[in-house]
Amino acid sequence: MGKYFGTDGFRGEANVSLTADHAFKIGKFLGYYYSRNNKNCRVVIGKDTRRSSYMFEYAIAAGITSTGADAYLLHVTSTPSISYVVRTEQFDVGVMISASHNVYYDNGIKLFSANGEKLEESVTDMIEDYLDGKMPEIPYATKANIGRTVDYFAGRNRYIGYLISIPMNSFKGKKVALDLANGSAFQIAKSVFDALGAETHVINNNPNGSNINDNAGSTHIEGLKKYVIENGMDIGFAYDGDADRCLAVDEKGDVVDGDKIMYICAKSMKEEDKLKKDTVVTTVMSNLGLYKAFDKIGIKYVKTAVGDKNVQACLSENDYSFGGEQSGHIIFSKHANTGDGVLTSLKIMDVVINKKTTLSELAKDVELYPQLLKNVNVNDKTKCIEDKDVKEIIKRVENELGEDGRVLFRASGTENVVRIMVEANSLNICKEKIKIIEDEIIRKGYAI
Repeated sequence: MGKYFGTDGFRGEANVSLTADHAFKIGKFLGYYYSRNNKNCRVVIGKDTRRSSYMFEYAIAAGITSTGADAYLLHVTSTPSISYVVRTEQFDVGVMISASHNVYYDNGIKLFSANGEKLEESVTDMIEDYLDGKMPEIPYATKANIGRTVDYFAGRNRYIGYLISIPMNSFKGKKVALDLANGSAFQIAKSVFDALGAETHVINNNPNGSNINDNAGSTHIEGLKKYVIENGMDIGFAYDGDADRCLAVDEKGDVVDGDKIMYICAKSMKEEDKLKKDTVVTTVMSNLGLYKAFDKIGIKYVKTAVGDKNVQACLSENDYSFGGEQSGHIIFSKHANTGDGVLTSLKIMDVVINKKTTLSELAKDVELYPQLLKNVNVNDKTKCIEDKDVKEIIKRVENELGEDGRVLFRASGTENVVRIMVEANSLNICKEKIKIIEDEIIRKGYAI
């Protein structure tokens, strides 16, 4: 993890820790780097609905064109659409301007390689060096060599057409609720479900620049639960601000999280002989209940660090076909190289229709363990994580939990915070074990 680029790009408060100057320089570096050897570099750019996204879009495009490269603007679109377009239309690199599920005044810059995966660290490391003045200044193009900016709505439309082509069934007769988070999905998701025949109902689909994720979307799913129950929906789906994650709500109003979604889809794929090596890629945050459910049906699993970038790397390196995160980043490697919320909802619909059943019935075999997460502000997260006494306490707690629980202890990638996550048979046990670990952190003088 670098100085600026974390597990999901360069993210921070707009014009505080992430400025228009940063965006211009990132665009300038991309235009220069991918134009080497007299190559006609083409960069595709998308953005979510935050007010600052427009500023960053034009700053990045200015940087790109100032070097002689061309910038193609999809305007408001989803993160997975950028991954799709850069991969299928021979772009050199893709840029998505979004802070995902964060509040509206944050923003971020996500970069994609030509194959639609998150850009390799060797390149983002060079970008960081350029931002910090550790590289020579990049020259400007002049006269006829200055690059072009092209409005490219056609790219987003082709992505929508691709999504429509994926399901094997018509959705006719299904009442579907979509929470669009006042974000990127508002011009995509309803069009797809309507084209597939669903009776589509939408909420939080009026972005104004500052209401993205505001009591809406996958991180605030209470509104969708209420809507599904009150309006007799068959199913509901909630996306985050850039639509790369999806959570579901069944016909009873119960949440079906990323772990349950992975179980439902993996089980169906295994039955259809489409789950390569009968293996699912998860992260360390997935629930113990998911693994016990997988064990019962003969599905193997591997665990990566948090982040769909890490899931995708594992999928690619090991030729697996499916994986994801508890938070709702789900990757179907046959169709995409990054998490795609709308694609995930289409895949769930296909399973529901094929099985002629309900989402609640499909999810019932996964009994999730209570899981509690505590963030502790510390003065030195590295020393805290490596402290032998803290490690000893964690080992003791793990031994006490045995096979009916676990502990995850890790440092935040962006803050001076350590995160303690405990799973156990009951919430009270989770609270008790977290307190034991937190007390040791306090005793050793790390807590602020």
